[in-house]
Amino acid sequence: MGKGETMAENTREIVLDILLELERGGAYSHQLIRDVLDKYDYLPPSDKRFVKRLAEGCVERRIELDYILEQFSTVRVEKMKPLIRCLLRMGVYQIRYMDAVPARAACSEAVKLAGKRGFSGLKGFVNGCLRAVAAREGEELVPDRTAEPVRYLSVKYSMPEWIVNMWLSDYGEAETERILEGLLRVHPVSIRFSASLGRGEREALLEAWRAGGVRLRAAGALPDAFLLENVEGVASLAGYREGAFTVQDVSSQLALMAAAIRPGERVMDLCAAPGGKTLWAAERAGEVLARDVSEKKAALIRENCERMGLAERVTVQVWDARRADPGREGWADVVILDVPCSGLGVLGKKRDIKYRMTPEGIDGLVALQRQIVTAGWRYVKVGGRVLYSTCTIDKRENEEMCRFMEKHFPLKLEESRQILPGEETDGFFYARFLRLPGRKEEDGRVSN
Repeated sequence: MGKGETMAENTREIVLDILLELERGGAYSHQLIRDVLDKYDYLPPSDKRFVKRLAEGCVERRIELDYILEQFSTVRVEKMKPLIRCLLRMGVYQIRYMDAVPARAACSEAVKLAGKRGFSGLKGFVNGCLRAVAAREGEELVPDRTAEPVRYLSVKYSMPEWIVNMWLSDYGEAETERILEGLLRVHPVSIRFSASLGRGEREALLEAWRAGGVRLRAAGALPDAFLLENVEGVASLAGYREGAFTVQDVSSQLALMAAAIRPGERVMDLCAAPGGKTLWAAERAGEVLARDVSEKKAALIRENCERMGLAERVTVQVWDARRADPGREGWADVVILDVPCSGLGVLGKKRDIKYRMTPEGIDGLVALQRQIVTAGWRYVKVGGRVLYSTCTIDKRENEEMCRFMEKHFPLKLEESRQILPGEETDGFFYARFLRLPGRKEEDGRVSN
């Protein structure tokens, strides 16, 4: 076996172990893949890219991969041994989506790994399935769209049918397919430069990144935002440790622009971790109070504030946003309510949310969001602004929540926007409210 062949097997074995760990449940795939790549930081960049691409692809395309396998396997995917199931998914993904990997290599390496991991008796089964898939390379293997339209969309875009049905109801067929396509596009890393960074310093960093092989482009009309591709990890980029930039999606930055935070204002960020919105506010406001539910999350906010040189402008506290805090009523000029949500707008980056989320889970999140906004609106002064935001495209968590807030609290909706997943942004929703005189009474009426 040649040196290159050995390395190919090793990288595939790393991916296999990632997928097996995900089968057991626990960490989300984006967290686990990041941790594994940190562990194997000594690998050449090309090998790390291979691991990342294959692991993410197997998670993202799981529904499609299983559908294809069941066209050629005598055993249903759910009945397979977990290791064999993961190996076959890896093989199908390489055959269908990784042009640089010859089909014969995808087959042979899977067979070798089956034997190495104690399944020599199933080497023939693995080989037969993958060779059958390879023989149909180039063909689209999906359900008939006319006969099974929902299943077709579910398989083609690897999205659970209940989510497809929900979006068909909310957005219609054409828009739903655009959403599904957008979630499967390559998602660049979105960064925002510190407002204190000089133009010359910024240009020097951009040039250093380009020289290191990073592909980058400016993000639309946002002067401080750039989209990066071919990045192994932002923490390794020049300027990161010095606080020259932070990771923040374009959609989040657009939401904060709508909040129109001004110098000297007080801002409360109630579900603040990891701190992206807090950092934005701290660069513009006079005082920022950032809260989240655990010390672990609070520590993450503090860490980011210190790295960006903004720690003196931000007070970080552990606080459950569902709890009322009478001492802070009317304290803030701007309250940021970036509430926990289903995350259906960021499936392109957090790929296994779609397999873990359920309709009942969304019901629970809507109830939690109502608790948070019921406590949170009180912290803004009359004439101040409340910025409500989520990283989902679910109307119950977005438009319907806005109607709930206007109905029950002295808030007037001034601006809202649903951003759908696309080339530059995640799926995101934001709404800015104006605080009116009055307060909510126990029966839901507003009195002066």
